[in-house]
Amino acid sequence: MNIERIKDLVIVLTQKELKARYKNMKLGYLWSLGNPLAYGLIYWLVFKYVMKVKIEGFPLFLVSALFPWQWFVNSISVSANTFVSNASLIKKVNFPRNILSLVSTGQDLIHFIAALPITFIFMLIYHKNFSPMLFIGVPLLAIIQLGYTYGLGLMISTINIFFRDAERLIGIFITFLFYLTPIVYSTDMIPENFRHLIPLNPVAPLILNWRSLFLEGTLNWNYVGITLGYAALFIITGHAIYRRLSWKFAEFL
Repeated sequence: MNIERIKDLVIVLTQKELKARYKNMKLGYLWSLGNPLAYGLIYWLVFKYVMKVKIEGFPLFLVSALFPWQWFVNSISVSANTFVSNASLIKKVNFPRNILSLVSTGQDLIHFIAALPITFIFMLIYHKNFSPMLFIGVPLLAIIQLGYTYGLGLMISTINIFFRDAERLIGIFITFLFYLTPIVYSTDMIPENFRHLIPLNPVAPLILNWRSLFLEGTLNWNYVGITLGYAALFIITGHAIYRRLSWKFAEFL
């Protein structure tokens, strides 16, 4: 299958998934904004008024991390069933199956881009400058996260065909990862002797760079390099597992 046909297939499948997601939903993509905004409101109330955490511009602080985190969570949560839910298509049509993983995380990228105006509104409210770095940082981090999430999703979706408990384990993993990632708290709240462990969390450098970009108009290039390394690792590993097991898909689906 040539590049042009692959591109057309990705577009068609993405349109199909978006239509299926919002079928009979009058508010459409606004539901995608509702989840992170609702969580943001809850965390803002708890941390500001119950735990008395003092972080300047806390709503922007939350939104700047929650939106990219939501993209990651949405893509990884559904990745386990990417191949399983498309079993009939896989059995009937001959095409590169890994495209389904790309479509899955690609549609969540579209939702993330559609949610960016909300972040920009919060930036205006809290008088943050729209740094020229935004024009570099947003596409750069989005491409890295797309590759990063695609590789990890491909790995999970392939394994789940043969080990269906993977779906349950992913839910537990995401819960732990959320609290281990500086999303609702700042890195300053982490004990100093543990801060050097932040890069060991594969999501933390990415989320911290999104926050730094929106709050300060800067990027931590060390974290960019670390996230690129994770993205490369996940893509290589995901494709290796996929190539090794894809010929058995029809048998186990």
